[in-house]
Amino acid sequence: MKRVGLLVGKEHSFPEALIAEITLREMPVEAQMVKLGGLPMNASVHYDVLVDRISHEVPFYQSYLKNAVLQGVTVINNPFWRIVDDKFFGTALGAKLGVAMPKTILLPNKDYIEGVVEESLRNLQYPIDWEAFLDYTGLPVVLKAHWGGGWKDVHIIHSKTELWERYNQIGTKTMILQEYIEWDQYVRCLVIGQEDVLPVLWDPRKPHFERYEESQPPLDPALKATIIDHAQRLCRGLGYDMNTVEFAVRDGVPIAIDFMNSAPDFDVSSLGDHYFSWVVEKMATLCIRLAVESHPAAPTTWPAFFDPQ
Repeated sequence: MKRVGLLVGKEHSFPEALIAEITLREMPVEAQMVKLGGLPMNASVHYDVLVDRISHEVPFYQSYLKNAVLQGVTVINNPFWRIVDDKFFGTALGAKLGVAMPKTILLPNKDYIEGVVEESLRNLQYPIDWEAFLDYTGLPVVLKAHWGGGWKDVHIIHSKTELWERYNQIGTKTMILQEYIEWDQYVRCLVIGQEDVLPVLWDPRKPHFERYEESQPPLDPALKATIIDHAQRLCRGLGYDMNTVEFAVRDGVPIAIDFMNSAPDFDVSSLGDHYFSWVVEKMATLCIRLAVESHPAAPTTWPAFFDPQ
């Protein structure tokens, strides 16, 4: 019997529904919650597939998952790729893959951890050329953390003075500046297995539980095809088998805004019954296929389709 294990946080609806769906399929695959204590070096992992929903918040799980890959387990999402990601890298990768991206600048930190002194920063150029940055991005501009999700540490800035004030409050976080996109439509794609993509009109201005719109006009077919293609490119390039990819559509052009959600919100109260059922069904199919095939991805190589040169 093949085994699928789930590492989860405080969520309930998605992991419980996924376990139930895999069980209902009557395949030689069982699914269950993982239970862990201490971990000896090169410990055997008694799963064929692991679904990671929480290691971004629990570092112990990150080491467990990397060991699991070493033992031949397939992990969703690949822990090696997830740990090296950041939003600045992601925008550069997306641009190389032919996906429209906002103009983006990586900023030096405002403050540093204890022990980093002035001499430690001899490679940094001061003063920061804020005028050149804003000439590049324009105003308003988005200041946000280069790593993380959930729309945390995201600030829309309307003037240079406001940018200085906010920058002086960021502490030791690394931030990026990003062009603000005035959009006509906003589309969030649910992506499973780097292939199955469900584009949904989504409104980030609404309260959290009202953003997905079940009753909505269909997307323009050409726009929809482009969005699906670009979501697939991004997920393949990042090595993500479970993701949400957001596009701000400006003048008919989809611009990728947020696409590094390694543990996306799949709760039924957020998605609604229709989209929740789609995610559970597609994820169950993926987990069963990977468990039966049992061909884990190489942890440290670029996907074969992408040549960074």
